[in-house]
Amino acid sequence: MIFSGIQPSGDLTLGSYMGAIKNWVEMIDEYNAFYCIVDMHAITVRQVPADLRRRTLEQLAQYIACGLDPRKVTLFVQSHVPAHAELGWVLSCYTMFGELSRMTQFKDKSAKNTENINAGLFTYPALMAADILLYQTDFVPVGDDQRQHVEICRDIAMRFNNIYGDVFTIPQAYIPKVGARIMSLTEPTSKMSKSDKDPGGCVHLMESPDDIMRKFKRAVTDSDTAENCVRFDPAAKPGVSNLMQIYAGSTGRTFEEIENEFCGKGYGAFKAAVGQAV
Repeated sequence: MIFSGIQPSGDLTLGSYMGAIKNWVEMIDEYNAFYCIVDMHAITVRQVPADLRRRTLEQLAQYIACGLDPRKVTLFVQSHVPAHAELGWVLSCYTMFGELSRMTQFKDKSAKNTENINAGLFTYPALMAADILLYQTDFVPVGDDQRQHVEICRDIAMRFNNIYGDVFTIPQAYIPKVGARIMSLTEPTSKMSKSDKDPGGCVHLMESPDDIMRKFKRAVTDSDTAENCVRFDPAAKPGVSNLMQIYAGSTGRTFEEIENEFCGKGYGAFKAAVGQAV
């Protein structure tokens, strides 16, 4: 059994696709799959109800367009299944305050939304644990940024099981080897995000080919002019390494193959090829 979901907080991004949805599609023939639009998580940030409903339907359409066949998988909206909220409350009673306060995503989001640090944002991991555990999930295909949430879900499930018996399956995160964490094109040390202040840093799935190419041509690299300037080194070359992740995820090539392909060609040709592949 596999379960995963994404908030309907805006157009799906390339990061969402490579870090999660691409793997969802690849797994549907092997597992019984439940994929969700987690609209209750979205209201930790203030929403216009009509816009949230519209984005929910648009995201469902994008799920299907990405290859999630409703005849093979279960696609649903989180708020349509009240058991998610019910179990979320129960599990919050078995979640420690210290655990929640250490969550990286809470720290990041509360820093960005200082005027709306609500309890829902703080207890978000308990509801996410309910989403996962409700379906006796074995694997949770997610991007690397969600690893910590799956780990706390495992802790909550084991704590509950130690008291009441083997109630929940203990899930495992399924993190792709390539594309697990796609970074901003303009700030490659930060994750690509729908809320990126620089629109050039985030690629949306519904953008036109011309707009996508324009963003990749302007993507940040570095000043290296060596023949082998296209090489995978996240610490020293974060921009180039991010583009290599995207190219590898789009073409199936290894990093070594990419380095050989663009040896002596420079960044202009490389960025154009990445944009074309996407």
